[in-house]
Amino acid sequence: MRAVWLREFGEPGVLVAGEAPEPVPGAGEVLIDVEFANLTYVETQFRRTGFGPFRGELPMVMGNGVGGVVLAAEDGSLVGKRVVSSLRGSGGYAERAVAPAGNVLEVPAGLGLDDAVALLADGRTALMLIRAAALTGGERVLVEAAAGGVGSLLVQLAKAAGAEVLAAAGGPEKLALAKELGADVTLDYRQPGWAEPVDVVFDGVGGQIGRAAFEAVRPGGRVFVFGQASGEAADLEDAEARGVRVERGPLAKPEEMPVLARQALTEAAAGRLRPVIGQRFPLDRAADAHAAIEARSTLGKTLLEVR
Repeated sequence: MRAVWLREFGEPGVLVAGEAPEPVPGAGEVLIDVEFANLTYVETQFRRTGFGPFRGELPMVMGNGVGGVVLAAEDGSLVGKRVVSSLRGSGGYAERAVAPAGNVLEVPAGLGLDDAVALLADGRTALMLIRAAALTGGERVLVEAAAGGVGSLLVQLAKAAGAEVLAAAGGPEKLALAKELGADVTLDYRQPGWAEPVDVVFDGVGGQIGRAAFEAVRPGGRVFVFGQASGEAADLEDAEARGVRVERGPLAKPEEMPVLARQALTEAAAGRLRPVIGQRFPLDRAADAHAAIEARSTLGKTLLEVR
């Protein structure tokens, strides 16, 4: 089968397509004929440095989230079903993948498989953050990277919770998307003095942008850190002195993650949550997909199309 190999850590070009052995499911596992593979910023960091939540010895096939049709399973009722699943941190950039049966979620009728894959990681993250924030009606909420995979979902969820949503992103195209998704105010964080006073910040960028957002939080406000797309964490050391509560992940127990992912799929199938898929790359161009994510030139979610 075709797969994308990571044989050394480094620039996107270290991802090379080639042949790989067919995976064989063991007890408690499911074999999936993959149609779409999920891509996350964390995966680009792992590819570059080897650091992150994933583990594996090189050479390895990257990819932690897939969607497709079940080819084989101990539970025969799953065979032929459209599913999404997290793996064990590897094996997703391939035509077929083996997943733990406990991680497999059936895709609701009426929801596209590509949309389901786009929601697999980002949907549960966004719901986890919104739950932790416990927003009250009328609060001003700032979403950084508001045109990204998680950010675009946070804009929708915060608006649905009754907040006034300030969406921060870089450039008119990204700001227009955030506005379309329901943002009340859009802020270009490439401009000086962009931040406005808020009660809650969802910080997915870190660095100077995260710091500027933090400084705009009113006393008694909250900051929820879910990423650092800038490559570094924001300096939030004086949070206690400023009367600001800072929360960093994880904000949910491991056993809650499939529950949150299933909730995201249900919300999307009901039309209450819209994943934005801005880019699609064929499997053999996984390196280009990683490069686009790292260049921060993407909108919404980036997927690999395997079929």
